[in-house]
Amino acid sequence: MIRRALAAALVLAASAGAADWQTVGTPAPGPVRVIGTHGLGCIAGAVALPTEGPGFQVIRASRSRFWGHPDTIAAIETLGRRLHAAGFPDIYIGDVGQVRGGPMPWGHASHQIGLDADIWFDLSPKPVRPVAAREIPDPPSLVRADRKSVDPARWTEAHLRLLRTAADLPGVDRIFVDPAIKRKLCETAGPDRAWLRRIRPWWGHAAHFHIRFRCPAGQPECQDQPPPPAGDGCDASLDWWFAQLDAPPKPRPPRPPRRPQLPAACAAVLAAP
Repeated sequence: MIRRALAAALVLAASAGAADWQTVGTPAPGPVRVIGTHGLGCIAGAVALPTEGPGFQVIRASRSRFWGHPDTIAAIETLGRRLHAAGFPDIYIGDVGQVRGGPMPWGHASHQIGLDADIWFDLSPKPVRPVAAREIPDPPSLVRADRKSVDPARWTEAHLRLLRTAADLPGVDRIFVDPAIKRKLCETAGPDRAWLRRIRPWWGHAAHFHIRFRCPAGQPECQDQPPPPAGDGCDASLDWWFAQLDAPPKPRPPRPPRRPQLPAACAAVLAAP
């Protein structure tokens, strides 16, 4: 009987698609439990980020992607308070995670265990709008069309301070930004550069940045990615990204479709009442 139950759980974990995780409406009951990796896992006991608070507003709440580990939610609220105290306008919070984590049908490969959060770079003044009025389009990119530098008409020193404040939050593992933004930070950060190690280049982060938090204590089923390399990242590893812009495209051999295997324990998280 136990073997049959385990086999059934393995089948469910392997076959559950993104649509299954999207349709669940409530957190899995019980204590907080983070299972798997940022890009392949789930979470029980997730909590919701309030739709607004000091210094922040949640956007596109209709997606119900404002759930995360309690430490993640607390860190976002801390970021809002720190920025508000420093005179920043409200920041917009994009996707955090689904109510039980798991794969999303579109938009992200990560954000699966409640330890990721997207923050918009938009620093324009923002009166608090009704939640339904925050279903808004993406803000403009901070990067020029050639993708090699930031747009001087949009980039400001306040964006550096925003990222510095985010990088100093407790539990931050890394923050993903467009390579051109990383380059600008390298040029303007000044002598205190330890925080730059946590700012990592990655395409697709020119209008928002992505905070990734480390696995919290007491979560043995949670698996971190390797830590960022030593140093500030303003070296040849950053130059590599820009070399790809001028390199001829490389042919990619066709790959057979493959559905990633979620950890078996996620089956019970998805099936819980």
